[in-house]
Amino acid sequence: MRRFLPFMLVLLLAVMPGFADARPGMGGSMGSRGSATWSAPAGTASAPGGGSMFSRSATPNYGNSGYSSYGNSYGYRRPFGGGMLGGLLGAGLFGMLLGGGFFGFHGGAGFLGLLIQLALLFFIGRWLLRNVLGAPALAGAGGLARGAFPQGRVGGGGGYGGAARRPLAVTQPDYQQFTTLLMGIQSAWSRQDISGLQAMATPEMVGYFNEQLTDQASRGVRNEVRDVRLIQGDLSEGWSEGGRDYATVSLKFSIIDVTLDRAGHVVDGSPTERVTVTEFWTFVRRQPGHWLLSAIQQAR
Repeated sequence: MRRFLPFMLVLLLAVMPGFADARPGMGGSMGSRGSATWSAPAGTASAPGGGSMFSRSATPNYGNSGYSSYGNSYGYRRPFGGGMLGGLLGAGLFGMLLGGGFFGFHGGAGFLGLLIQLALLFFIGRWLLRNVLGAPALAGAGGLARGAFPQGRVGGGGGYGGAARRPLAVTQPDYQQFTTLLMGIQSAWSRQDISGLQAMATPEMVGYFNEQLTDQASRGVRNEVRDVRLIQGDLSEGWSEGGRDYATVSLKFSIIDVTLDRAGHVVDGSPTERVTVTEFWTFVRRQPGHWLLSAIQQAR
């Protein structure tokens, strides 16, 4: 058993989720953008490489023809991933019943070996849930960067999957709402305020946030994002379709991003050093209505 221990420890470290990118969205790309969901956001001055494709979305990918109406992630299945995870669990439990331990390691390794095998299975399962099943930035008002957004601009039109898209003129009051949502979502996230998030994001995004906060709580930590400062915002795309308006903007902002344990001790991040983040946020509103966050995508 001893000769396997170094290998297993390295594997555990490789699959163990860390605390980096603990802000809302956890540094991932998730959500829905109507008929443009499966098309990457166009580049902007603050993010010339454009945005990354979604790793999680409630909108099915039917060759860019999928459409979601405030999609919800609950009940979204991926049979291949589920079968793989089920097979691993089944193989491990069957091995224990036969006295061979998980993955064929023999019970002769003792109680320590069993604990290591259980831990290994747990982290592999969590990794699969995140990356195969698709199981699943923040306090403080911060200073509003005047002029961070350009003056009103008309977003691109064009069609995705046959949907009727019309260019949308995004105005300065819209940009003000986007900035307010950036600050408000960060603050609600840091307070673990699900009700507050529900007032600012679509049910799909709230589901992802709730999942991520629950995961942090299970590890005995919580993330706080403080003193959010918008550096620059640029419109990537603005359009209307199906009675809804959409606007995808690149947001470059700096934050104090810390992760604390239950005793309030910092386990990751710095309470004094700022971190700069660039992400694409998509906002949606019914006509008429208020803007809600419907997607976060990482800049490439």
